[in-house]
Amino acid sequence: MHGPVSPGWLLVVVCAATGAYCLLRMRSSDEEQRRAAGGEALMGFGMAAMAVPAAVFTPPSWAWSCYAAVFGAAALRALWAARTSAHHVHHLVGSSAMVYMAVVMAASPGGHAGHGDAGVPLLTGALLLYFAVYVLRSGVRLVPVAAGSGAVGWGDRPELARACRLSMGIAMVTMLLAM
Repeated sequence: MHGPVSPGWLLVVVCAATGAYCLLRMRSSDEEQRRAAGGEALMGFGMAAMAVPAAVFTPPSWAWSCYAAVFGAAALRALWAARTSAHHVHHLVGSSAMVYMAVVMAASPGGHAGHGDAGVPLLTGALLLYFAVYVLRSGVRLVPVAAGSGAVGWGDRPELARACRLSMGIAMVTMLLAM
């Protein structure tokens, strides 16, 4: 990702922390929640890796193909899972956005995407719109969350899962803007 180094590192930390919490959520007793948390952990760690500032580390050209392959496989898995859960449609869009960003970064010299005088491409704009609406909807759904009865483990806290999804949505908007 190009741009100032400090915000880039902040994005790396937020995405990696979100990925780590999603790994904790994978210990939930609810199978559907475990499955969703696994996809979100992959997304968090993948976004963290892609957000490392280019001034610090520029990945080799083959790395973008690896990102595209991993997230392409995640998109296919999300497409299959979307048959039974609407939430997986969001995973499909997120994984597809990661493939798109990896392809754009691979096609641009030095790993930096530039649009020149052409402005923002239609697909980038559509993804920005989708994730901006997702962030706004997630923020509204976050407040207030009714407290559950009894002790709830770290993997089963709906308000934390929503906060993680919100932070990844914000990170996706940031990464798309930085392209």
